[in-house]
Amino acid sequence: MESLTLSIVTPYGSIYNGTVKHVIMPGSEGEFGVFPGHCNLLSLLKVGVIEFESLEGDKGLIAINWGHAQISNADVKIIADGAVAIAGNTESEIALAIDDAKTLLKEASDDDALFGMVVSRVESGYKKFIE
Repeated sequence: MESLTLSIVTPYGSIYNGTVKHVIMPGSEGEFGVFPGHCNLLSLLKVGVIEFESLEGDKGLIAINWGHAQISNADVKIIADGAVAIAGNTESEIALAIDDAKTLLKEASDDDALFGMVVSRVESGYKKFIE
């Protein structure tokens, strides 16, 4: 199976580093997906959620305030100013991560419509984790 190496870092350290099937990210011109074999691309990322699926089929969500993505046919390297992984071993850990993501997103944008859309996406992704 073809795969991508996904790396997401912030000034404070690594948020995610692993092999994935695909990545969906919030580009400055709109959301876009990256699959193995993608053409080379450099993109500005805006406030939103990065979604990915691991080779084992696990879904991942990471909220970012803004950043850059460098994409090649086998790698996706993201440098974000701020990021919060929506993850945890218990519902309370995931709920805390969602609260942290909401804080990050609210500080990044004063656009209430965008904030509501991104928070809705994070919360609907959270439901996938507990189902």
